[in-house]
Amino acid sequence: MTNGDEARTLSDTAGSGPVRSGPVRPLRREDAIRNRVQILAAAEQLFTERDPRGVTMDHIAKAAGVGRATLYRRFPDPASVAAALLDEHERALRGRLAFGPPPLGPGAPPAQRLAAFYAAALEHLERHLPLVLGIGPGPARFAGGTYRHWRAHVRALLVEAGADDPDVSVDALLSPLSPEVYQFQRHTLGFAPARIAETLGRLARGVLPDSQIG
Repeated sequence: MTNGDEARTLSDTAGSGPVRSGPVRPLRREDAIRNRVQILAAAEQLFTERDPRGVTMDHIAKAAGVGRATLYRRFPDPASVAAALLDEHERALRGRLAFGPPPLGPGAPPAQRLAAFYAAALEHLERHLPLVLGIGPGPARFAGGTYRHWRAHVRALLVEAGADDPDVSVDALLSPLSPEVYQFQRHTLGFAPARIAETLGRLARGVLPDSQIG
């Protein structure tokens, strides 16, 4: 083999490597995105159709058409799948709290904002109650991003209004938004969402009496 032939061979070999291996990584990313979409869509349907607390990872994997290993690489349990779904739905509400028009967004007195928050949170529960229940009660829910975000928002309103001991009061004010409480009032007792929202609005006025709710 001449030096020229050797150079051409090395050049061809070097050039052929990227051609074969280049598409692999993008395809893996596409597969991961597609699998996530399938998993979340299947899980949302399962959480809606049956008691979310009875949904298992096997149910989700079969409904999504993915292997158990694929599912467990992304989510450790059904509660984490429910949390991922809720995060998708809650981004809009978080944006309205931070940047939307008053009274839900900045610019209104704390009591008005608290009443508006109650109304928006109840609307969220009405639409996505199965998912919220799917996260599970107790520590799992308190540790989730949703509760932390709502807690920070309501605590800030209490501090702005000069309320006593906002660190304790905030959890008491969030307790009516427990999904189990809402499920009981809405589906066992049959209370209309507007009735619940109106009552929580009065609660906001009672806790923050110096701010007038229009």
